[in-house]
Amino acid sequence: MKPVVGFGEIMCRLACPERLRLRQTRALDVTYAGAEASVCASICNFGGSARYVTALPNNALGEAAMDTIRAVGIDASHIVRPEHGRMGLYFLETGANQRPSNVLYDRADAAVAITPADQYDWEAIFEGAGWLHLSGITPALSEVAADATERAAKAAQQAGVPVSIDLNFRKKLWGWSPDLPSRELARQVMGRILPQVSVVIANEEDCADVLDIRAGDTDVEAGSLEIDGYPLVARRVVEQFPNVQKVAITLRESLSANHNNWGAMLYDSAEDKPYFAPLNDNADYQPYEIKNIVDRVGGGDSFAGGLIFALNTPALQAPGDAVRYAVAASCLKHSIKGDFNFSTRPEVEALMHGAASGRVVR
Repeated sequence: MKPVVGFGEIMCRLACPERLRLRQTRALDVTYAGAEASVCASICNFGGSARYVTALPNNALGEAAMDTIRAVGIDASHIVRPEHGRMGLYFLETGANQRPSNVLYDRADAAVAITPADQYDWEAIFEGAGWLHLSGITPALSEVAADATERAAKAAQQAGVPVSIDLNFRKKLWGWSPDLPSRELARQVMGRILPQVSVVIANEEDCADVLDIRAGDTDVEAGSLEIDGYPLVARRVVEQFPNVQKVAITLRESLSANHNNWGAMLYDSAEDKPYFAPLNDNADYQPYEIKNIVDRVGGGDSFAGGLIFALNTPALQAPGDAVRYAVAASCLKHSIKGDFNFSTRPEVEALMHGAASGRVVR
């Protein structure tokens, strides 16, 4: 497959060990991660090719992030290293039972948030590329980052490269315009990016937050999803943006921090048909029941990585197969600590085909 390009921010992740809270711990586990980097990592771990674009500070933290990117086989040759700007941080408290996980951001003036779009060599970035993946997180960081994200999408379109975007609404981040509330700012900015997009990826509530499109009586806080409402959501997305060919929506029912039901829908606009996964023996939607979650951060990105890989792999390109692969990949990610999904293609395909017992493989 041709390289998948990801553009966005990679951060230093500082996680409390053993489900401790920040007030309790005096030590933090350090890794490096970000939405688009996690997608690129998944694709490389499945056997594909990925190219990551960002701006990293020219210091030891930036080098550590570069090491993380290279370690999984991601092409880091187009990463910009400005003299100004810092490494963004996020602190993670992993929840348990009825206490949810919590993320604390420290990302102001990160290198990618202050690096203008013209500092990236877009023509070289898309030379030989087969796909661009973006997320709604990067344009939420700053007006400069929003402009760079829009420029990336337009440059990809001009190069004939398909574009996907995960709406990824983060209310805590959309605050760079003093004149607009977070949701209105997100709707305006994403409304400029989406006309360049072929594949839209969202979770249960992103379409409501970013596009004001709701799925019936869905109540995410109560863990209650009206599954039958999501094909209509997808159709309305395509009505607003006729360039969109596919809409993928992950379906998470949070019964507790440790216990989730997990599945997804992929809507194909050419067929006007939704495909759900996983399915039971009667071909009815039946989500994976995930108990004893190890780490759910990065679950949506692992879905996006699985979907993009599948859509670019002939044996998995059919919509039903692609969404099955993506859901299975993300299900496995919930068992892996850290943001990156280190599952392999054979492991994902085994789960796709029903190997869900967790028995030791010898």
